[in-house]
Amino acid sequence: MFRRVIPYVLGGVLLALLLWGFWIEPSGLTKKNYQIALQNWPKACDNLTVAVVADLHIGAPYYGLARLPEVVDMVNAIQPDLVLLAGDYVTHKVLFGTAVAPETVAPGLAGLKAKMGVFAVLGNHDWWVGGRRIRHSLEHAGITVLEDASVEIVRGGCHFFLAGISDYWEGFHDIGKALAGIPDKAAIIALTHNPDVFVDIPQRVAITFAGHTHGGQVNLPLIGPPVTMSQYGQRFVSGHIIEKGHHLFVSPGLGTSILPVRFRVPPEISVVSLQTGEGTK
Repeated sequence: MFRRVIPYVLGGVLLALLLWGFWIEPSGLTKKNYQIALQNWPKACDNLTVAVVADLHIGAPYYGLARLPEVVDMVNAIQPDLVLLAGDYVTHKVLFGTAVAPETVAPGLAGLKAKMGVFAVLGNHDWWVGGRRIRHSLEHAGITVLEDASVEIVRGGCHFFLAGISDYWEGFHDIGKALAGIPDKAAIIALTHNPDVFVDIPQRVAITFAGHTHGGQVNLPLIGPPVTMSQYGQRFVSGHIIEKGHHLFVSPGLGTSILPVRFRVPPEISVVSLQTGEGTK
């Protein structure tokens, strides 16, 4: 009797996993808080709140244009100091997806609010679909796009530079150009799409924010993400990474690509509080 039941039990478990991975989890929207202590981060910028929105992939199942107001409302409710958009606003290819015109996404993001501004870089999917058009539409929506460029940010006593580095796959990712003109002792945050460029970013950058990997989309127990879209495997797949005192934060993002699946990697708006570490002046 027990042997006869086993196939039905296994079939039920498999069906439940498929429903969760292909429907329930990828259709969700979560917020996750992180606290990162940085040495040599200005005390006047202690507890700087950064909201990271990565890999919307509008056009993928469950993340059409109609989801943008929900994303914007969740970000604005955080009342962040800074909003960083880490690229891939559209999707080039995903099963059961629907292509959207590159210009249609930015108007839905125009309502994002942050005390120090909303800044963006482009991702590989953006360039595959129409990078120039997406950049123009973001700028028209009042969002500052930093492609191998930087901006000085001052609010009260808090003073730092934000450097945007173009995509590792499809951009020039000219780090020298992005950091050009920034004083040697200045506090620097870097924003890019693909975290693989992190190995070339100099130590004087306090922290680099990225997306691209989707956290692997599927995170198997004991194994981890089998696919990361990174030449470094799971090294930069998600979350806060420290290598030789050098900080990287990779957001698992919101949308999907190739397959509309997420398992143990829910869609996430990452909220990072940058804190002044020991030894900071």
